Amino acid sequence: MAAKVESAKCTGCESCVSACPVEAIAMKAGKAEVNKDTCVDCGACVGECPAEAIVME
Repeated sequence: MAAKVESAKCTGCESCVSACPVEAIAMKAGKAEVNKDTCVDCGACVGECPAEAIVME
């Protein structure tokens, strides 16, 4: 179950980028995007997102 960013909720604050221990999150066009191949399903990014834009699939 990889993390998924709900683009409509993402504010582009980048909190999740620094929270990811495996650098699976990058910013694209001002929104966070998770690389599902790199994501290790730890959920660290979910709690860091102030907009609650990240969910575990």
